[in-house]
Amino acid sequence: MVICLDFDGTVVDHCFPDIGAPVPGAIEWLKRFRKAGAKIILFTMRSDGGQFGSVLTAAVDYLEKNGIDLYGVNANPDQPDWSSSPKPYAHLYIDDAAVGCPLIHPENFIRPCVDWETIGKMVNDKFNI
Repeated sequence: MVICLDFDGTVVDHCFPDIGAPVPGAIEWLKRFRKAGAKIILFTMRSDGGQFGSVLTAAVDYLEKNGIDLYGVNANPDQPDWSSSPKPYAHLYIDDAAVGCPLIHPENFIRPCVDWETIGKMVNDKFNI
């Protein structure tokens, strides 16, 4: 299984260009997905260069420091063999901005974020993770 994962509002609170507080349950569920064999692609608007500096690298580093090794960053590494589309192929996209994505609004968070308790159960039920 391949999962495309947004960053701000999905893994951490919306504090761009900074890294916000961790979204409750995100890292724990991502570790569980990885342990079950899922390939995680970070699919984010963050980029390096420009006025904000290395904000993409900061997101990648955050995930890696928290034990989430990435299969790809803004791309599926297997995809160039069969498609030139800029949209990474995945079985699942997890993004706080997706229609229907369950959200919570933890105290002191700037905006609502992904409800990982619900998402984790949904993914577990669908993919037996």
